[in-house]
Amino acid sequence: MIKWTQRRFKISRTVPQEVTSTQRYFNTEGLCNPAVHYMVRLDERLETIKHAFIDRGKYFVINRGRQYGKTTTLRALAEYLQDDYAVISMDFQMMSTANFEDESTFVVSFIECLEDILSYSKATMEHIDREALDRLVSLKDSPRTSLDRLFRALSGVCRTAGRPIVLMIDEVDSASNHRVFLDFLAMLRGYYLSRDSHPIFHSVILAGVYDIKNLKLKLRPEEEHQYNSPWNIAADFDIPMSFSTDEIAAMLNEYEANHGTGMDVGAVADEIYHYTSGYPYLVSSICKMIDEKLLKNKPFSVGSDVWSKKGITEAVKIILNSKTPLFDSMVKQLDTFRDMRDMMQDILYRGEKVVFNPDTRSINMGLMFGFLRQSGSHVVVANRIFEMRLLNMFIAEESLKSEIYSYGQIDINKFTTGGRLNMDLVLEKFIAYFTDIYSDSDEKFLEAQGRKLFLLYLKPIINGVGNFYMEAQTRDARRTDVIVDYLGEQFVIELKIWRDNEYNERGEQQLTDYLDYFHLQKGYMLSFNFNKKKEPGLKEVRLGGKTLIEAVV
Repeated sequence: MIKWTQRRFKISRTVPQEVTSTQRYFNTEGLCNPAVHYMVRLDERLETIKHAFIDRGKYFVINRGRQYGKTTTLRALAEYLQDDYAVISMDFQMMSTANFEDESTFVVSFIECLEDILSYSKATMEHIDREALDRLVSLKDSPRTSLDRLFRALSGVCRTAGRPIVLMIDEVDSASNHRVFLDFLAMLRGYYLSRDSHPIFHSVILAGVYDIKNLKLKLRPEEEHQYNSPWNIAADFDIPMSFSTDEIAAMLNEYEANHGTGMDVGAVADEIYHYTSGYPYLVSSICKMIDEKLLKNKPFSVGSDVWSKKGITEAVKIILNSKTPLFDSMVKQLDTFRDMRDMMQDILYRGEKVVFNPDTRSINMGLMFGFLRQSGSHVVVANRIFEMRLLNMFIAEESLKSEIYSYGQIDINKFTTGGRLNMDLVLEKFIAYFTDIYSDSDEKFLEAQGRKLFLLYLKPIINGVGNFYMEAQTRDARRTDVIVDYLGEQFVIELKIWRDNEYNERGEQQLTDYLDYFHLQKGYMLSFNFNKKKEPGLKEVRLGGKTLIEAVV
């Protein structure tokens, strides 16, 4: 048995022997299972939440994207607070739609749920006054059950309790389509504001994807009131829940100490972070994929081979081709909020710099769902894996009606020799097809669609064998760097709008610098040139010891 202790939890846990090695360290809830380094980090987060929010009597919402560790944090926090508070931890996912049918039904269901929780929570029950609880429970049999009577009874329970009561409700999104839940929040707000005279919960924590101020978006019987918050007393929860590179490295060090793979922990942590930007579920998924699947594959018979850049690339490829609740949720929300979807396409295809503005609905929703993140004064797609998945989805939709995609499918067998991709030939063929199909298109169309058309041509050629992504750091309206991974070989292709020779020469120098970063000797430039005197085709340029293949269309 592997025994571990949480430094401040004052409890110990044992991990059954049948738990797999990966489950001890990484799980798909987005958090580490009992790895000591992570639990120390979670413990520090819990202390911060307790000091900054609970001890100060705050009501707040932990709203993050799907599989961001919200539930795990709530469960750990409930245990962590037991020395100082009576904790009631509810999950609205356990209540059905019928439980929210009307006010009376909700009150009875809430009380029954509370009874059930207390029956299993001896630590909380010993601080609850039995008579006050009986008065609350008796409401179930009353012919006049209502929210105001519920809260009067709850106030009596809180007033007579031996310790301050903390209420936690997980998965509040499942209740957010129901008017009675908003009325429940409004009652909480009223008692919070008058708690000096009407005792109520010391602190309330709600957890879900939606922020409380956005819950009414899902109801909107009156469009003009959709942003009215039923609970504007909530404190801002600004504690980071994503992983830093150092935190990923801490988990990997713990894994390495037990498995001795010989991995370069720092390099592996950096590469995982580059793909995930610390999104907990994605970090855990990559590690789980490597440990449970790739280690069994012949190409990765040695631990240091699979815990490497090549192994991470392969794990990402598998994840991108998997159907998961996280990606399903992304598709659903993009279909629901079409303006957010259009903005994502503008960022990815056209390199648009979207200025951060919390009052813009598409930005606000993208941040709330975890699809976007703020970077300086702009918003960007939250991580590279999301970018790749979104591009795959957008391209798949476009491919159904794309002539140039069909040409890529036809030519798929022409571009590989001995398992190596001939990128020179890929560009040469693209120029020929592009010129043939789009030579009569106007400049505005080509400037907006050129990069998309190349990606549509490239996708079927590498599909199932390789991946590509667009480098966010260099992407703008004029330039995009596409990085292609194909059977362990990398290609850097700079896609840009041609302006003049001076601009092109600067682009050549930028590309050589970028090749240094990837330790490559050869790179590619694809320029969309709208000068009628241009000379379409390929040419080779030598610069700073590098070979540049320049393609002009």
